[in-house]
Amino acid sequence: MRDQSPSLRQLVQDLERSGSQGSETARYLHDHGVRLRVRQQPTGARWTLGRGVELHPRYIGSYAATPYAMSLVVHEIRHLQQGILTALSVYGELDAWRAQFSFLMDQRGALADVPGKAEALKELLALPTSWDRSILRSARQLMRQYAGQGYRIDLLPLYPLHRELLYAIARRHPA
Repeated sequence: MRDQSPSLRQLVQDLERSGSQGSETARYLHDHGVRLRVRQQPTGARWTLGRGVELHPRYIGSYAATPYAMSLVVHEIRHLQQGILTALSVYGELDAWRAQFSFLMDQRGALADVPGKAEALKELLALPTSWDRSILRSARQLMRQYAGQGYRIDLLPLYPLHRELLYAIARRHPA
């Protein structure tokens, strides 16, 4: 991990002490030279092609390593571990959401309280990480329900792009 602000260094230290998933995430940050930065953006966090993770300032501003801020890093590191093709798919998002909220539940002992949306999140997390297209369509719908219409999961293919192409070929030329 490259040089960081004191707040970001503290967040990584808190991740290291937060249990196995947090310490594995912090180790990945260190071992792979991931740049952790704060940047204004429309989302809570995002990964970048340059092996970076950017957090929205609202999650680091008057820093107290909140479990939610740490869970965002867990989510984005999962995408870096997946690789670009998987990360840019509903399958990859479902896997990253499951990692994020599993971490958050370990930290808080329960799901985050989001009025009116907790049921959608519970339904989403009950779905298996699966290649079943109907499950991935349900995941897409529940993610939009939870995150709002501005969350553009509808722009991503269900499968990673290379698998999506194989699926399309197989449908055109059945055995």
